[in-house]
Amino acid sequence: MNDISCTDRVCIVTGAGRGIGREYALLLAHYGAKVVVNDVGGARDGTGRDAGPAQEVVDEITSSGGTAVANTDDISTWGGGEAIVGQAIDTFGGLDVVVNNAGILRDRMLFSMTEAEWDDVIRVHLKGTFVTSRHAAAYWRDRAKNGGENDARLVNTTSVAGLYANPGQTNYGAAKAGIAAFTQIAALELGRYGVTANAVAPGGLTRLTEDMTLPDEMLERFEPRWVAPLVVWLASPRSRDVTGQTFESSGVVFGVAEGWRRGPSTTDVPATPEEAETMARQFLADATPRTTMEDVV
Repeated sequence: MNDISCTDRVCIVTGAGRGIGREYALLLAHYGAKVVVNDVGGARDGTGRDAGPAQEVVDEITSSGGTAVANTDDISTWGGGEAIVGQAIDTFGGLDVVVNNAGILRDRMLFSMTEAEWDDVIRVHLKGTFVTSRHAAAYWRDRAKNGGENDARLVNTTSVAGLYANPGQTNYGAAKAGIAAFTQIAALELGRYGVTANAVAPGGLTRLTEDMTLPDEMLERFEPRWVAPLVVWLASPRSRDVTGQTFESSGVVFGVAEGWRRGPSTTDVPATPEEAETMARQFLADATPRTTMEDVV
């Protein structure tokens, strides 16, 4: 089997100035990709701007002989998503891969959450994934309709908080669950144009998860570098037969999330609330227990 290669593949990585996104950008460049390193350089709650983090990653890539450019557009805005896709095309002559990784946290219990805390998290995660994906998808569709060929990839970031639920994160979890569904639909829509879409639920200690308390022997297993190999494979030509999937990836677990599926059911539907209760309780007793956050680590 030939080695994995991303040689000359043009890749956008959002939120790539630090943490897991930085590891994506570095490893993609190591495997030959031309990388657009996007990061607004804000705090983990989304406040502030600093061009430094994106440029530092670019400098690290280029000093090692790789190819990269920095981008500080806000991908949660229509214009920002359009600009980053345009920069990739103008700079490198095309676009092959979009890795949507940018995110913020505004954790709060539901009864205390403010409107701004909800809106900001949904905007950055869910709208940010949509905006870059939408402009990239339009480019790929137009390229296919004009007789070109795509071997393109959309790699989105979901979370176990969205897949399996986590208290204090209704905003973040809702956004990440939405991204998982978004990815499946994008896979159905874009396959005809030579584009795959998959999602990754990463696990790693970054600024967003620095509040986690782990024993010392687990710290190395939660380094962000463990997630990057999956993303490089998904970005490569070797993954063209894989689409619509959600993967979990960390230094602790690697797997496929099976997602929503119909469990126990009947076509003999209940006619009264009493019958509904009887059937529902029996189905719940027969159903496969759902994965919870206690099962994640």
